Amino acid sequence: MARVRLSVAERRDELLRAAVGQIEARGVAAVRISDVASALGVSNALVLYHFSSKEKLVTAAFAHAAEADLAHLRQLLGRRTSAARRLRAAVRWYAPTGQAKGWRLWIEGWAASLRDPELRRVAASLDQEWKAALTGVITEGAAAGEFRCADPAVAAWRLTAFLDGLAVQTTAYAGSLSRAAMLRWADEALARELDLPDEDGEEPGIDGPA
Repeated sequence: MARVRLSVAERRDELLRAAVGQIEARGVAAVRISDVASALGVSNALVLYHFSSKEKLVTAAFAHAAEADLAHLRQLLGRRTSAARRLRAAVRWYAPTGQAKGWRLWIEGWAASLRDPELRRVAASLDQEWKAALTGVITEGAAAGEFRCADPAVAAWRLTAFLDGLAVQTTAYAGSLSRAAMLRWADEALARELDLPDEDGEEPGIDGPA
């Protein structure tokens, strides 16, 4: 059966999704152009037509996955509810308690960016967007009197640093911490930053990790 002819945009999207899967399975160092081509049943030349090198493919795949996560974060933070509820939903989704955020891909990207200036630039830009989105809602909630936070930008930095570190630990040492403990710690970290009251269990209407 002949393959369906795709537009340039559709083909790039297909290649990027395949690359994300291969990076998560094999790691940045081991993945090859031929792995991505084989996963889709296409030629190496087709992959290289769209992405002239493995490095460019890896950088584009990382940005593709991260931008999808950013879109979901903005959706959570854009809900018509209190800032505290939106932040709790975002922090619980961000926490490494399931497949949300594709933590293995992020960790692979961070490691590879130490040697790849372009990937480092892309990763840093996306990281700043995450922090800016959280900072905006923390600022909104503090201004509305929902909670107290003297420096929303610093609070966003501390929250993401805590969750990033937790993700590295639990991804590297699978099973070292229960999902319930990770969710509790994520809630406690947010409560500390915003001087929120402790809550038992999950708020009604709050989504858990994807």
